[in-house]
Amino acid sequence: MIKTNSSPLFYDSFGTPDNPAIVLIPGLGGHNISWTSDFCQEIADAGFYLLRIDNRDAGLSHHINEFPSINLGELVEKMQKGEPFTIPYTLFDMAEDIIHLLDTLSIDKAHVIGRSMGGMIAQIVAAKFPERTLSLCTIMSSTGNPALPQSAPDVMQNADEPRC
Repeated sequence: MIKTNSSPLFYDSFGTPDNPAIVLIPGLGGHNISWTSDFCQEIADAGFYLLRIDNRDAGLSHHINEFPSINLGELVEKMQKGEPFTIPYTLFDMAEDIIHLLDTLSIDKAHVIGRSMGGMIAQIVAAKFPERTLSLCTIMSSTGNPALPQSAPDVMQNADEPRC
């Protein structure tokens, strides 16, 4: 557990800190163990120092209880209409959490991998902190630009099915 600028952030690691670092960022509400230990160990065995985190309000990281739950559908609707809304933090804040983790662990640069919302966070890390990013990999993600085409319905239908 590390203390970021605003809240405690849980992470665990695999491998040797002297090896090149990889940060794995889960999606919305995803726990760090959504990246399985076997998967992480394989990456560490390939010569990397792997960090997997729990984002704010997920897993073992700090949960903000003093702010009302956010209705994502309502939030998206307000964003699309350009209406004001209040949220306790942004994806930019979450990207800074990643940099704070690297700072705390004295890691200058890392490969950044994000899944779904974690991919959006990873893109922000790479864009705002290119000097700290060795590479960027986004999985099942987007920039969040509503003008981009949406995934095909048949693809989305299979998104929640478990995979081996």
